[in-house]
Amino acid sequence: LPLLQQQRIQLDLDSRKQSIWAAAQAAAAEAGGVIPESSSGDLLDEVANLVESPTVIRGGFDPAFLELPDDVLVMVMRKHQRYFPVFSPQQQLLPAFITVANGPVDPAAVAAGNEAVLRARFEDASFFYREDMKHQLADFRPKLKGTLFQKDLGTIYDKNLRVEALTPALAAAMNLATATETATAAAALCKADLATHTVTEMTALAGTMGRHYAQKQGLPEDVCTAIFEAVLPRQAGDVLPQTPAGVIVAVADRLDSLVGLVAAVGAPSATADPYGLRRAAYGMLQALVSNNVSLSLKDAVAMAAAQQPIKVSQQQQEAVLEFVGRRLEQLLVDSGVSTEAVRAVLAERGDDPALASKTATQLQAALDAGDASPLKSIMTALSRPTRIVRGKSVAENLAMDHALFEHKEEEDLFVAYQAVAQQLASAGSRQDVEEWLAAVQGLVAPIDAFFDKVFVMCDDEKVRNNRLALLRNVAGVAKGFVDMSMLPGF
Repeated sequence: LPLLQQQRIQLDLDSRKQSIWAAAQAAAAEAGGVIPESSSGDLLDEVANLVESPTVIRGGFDPAFLELPDDVLVMVMRKHQRYFPVFSPQQQLLPAFITVANGPVDPAAVAAGNEAVLRARFEDASFFYREDMKHQLADFRPKLKGTLFQKDLGTIYDKNLRVEALTPALAAAMNLATATETATAAAALCKADLATHTVTEMTALAGTMGRHYAQKQGLPEDVCTAIFEAVLPRQAGDVLPQTPAGVIVAVADRLDSLVGLVAAVGAPSATADPYGLRRAAYGMLQALVSNNVSLSLKDAVAMAAAQQPIKVSQQQQEAVLEFVGRRLEQLLVDSGVSTEAVRAVLAERGDDPALASKTATQLQAALDAGDASPLKSIMTALSRPTRIVRGKSVAENLAMDHALFEHKEEEDLFVAYQAVAQQLASAGSRQDVEEWLAAVQGLVAPIDAFFDKVFVMCDDEKVRNNRLALLRNVAGVAKGFVDMSMLPGF
């Protein structure tokens, strides 16, 4: 160890990262700037794993290159050269960079060598950018015809047309019709930057350059934003779409991929996901949930299926829904909701991810509250009629006959059920957990009284069926809300 320390070799990765980060920030401060926190993630990890005896060096570049978009310059520095960019306290990119050499070096010589390499990289980027700026963003769209998406589904251009065609119907289904015009305009251009020189060289800038070029040619800002948001999220932890038009296009693009590719090649296996469908499904769900946008997945999948160039069978549509449903379950569990609560909610509300997320979060809070919430007493009460009717043959159309009520408790339970059913109906299908609990709480006492006084499985078949029909209806008050049988303690 003394020998290693003498050679300035740092064995511990975390210590090495801390040392690099502190020295890099100090070097950036000498240039009057700071390194953004975003560089302390993957870039710092990569750099720390490339060196064992880090030597931090500051270099610079011609300020004339600052005429290029910051995103392009930062991408060249980070991706191609693994340099840390330097920004002013006002978040303006400065003509400086921080690099990390391995072992003792001549700082001036290393800085000069890195500056020369970076200058060549920036000159290339400048050429690509200038070439792109000679054209309107829409001019690049036809060039997508030369890039295959999937052999049965056509080119990227064909996919772009499908996304554009899907957008208006999807906007209506999301109750975002006011954003239809903006979303449709953005959908038409959301893939165009894939054919630009800059994005061809730096694919991670897809969406970013689309927005930039759209802004440069004077398109409405909401359209420019939606073009960028269409690619979001790009990876785990990325920002999510926030505007209505951006959400619509982001969902439409991923929905087209999911439906088309499952029909063409099948859902991903446990070991292979060559088209990134898990990421696509997860990102689509994140966009809906984070913005609380209601959408029927079943209807949306059917809309996307209608746009595909190949037949998408009902079975394949169900496969898409099952695949997305598993991603939704994972998303909600990752948010801190127990698996039992998530599955109980998805059994009834899984078709609407935003509603399912809201319900699952509220249900978990009620479960965590214990006796402080009426949920526990309601579960206990509803478990009794549920267990009685489970496995019994009770016709769905069997109506209750008041004349067959023999006990006051039967009438009381029937009246209480009618009041609760009416209250739930007036609240609509999207009532939250507190509203549902407040309404259903009125059934607890009548249920307990009923089972204290009434023998359900009596000899008289008509009376028995009448009581089973009543209990079937009472047990069904959770229908469309949550499957109580999946909750612990039911």
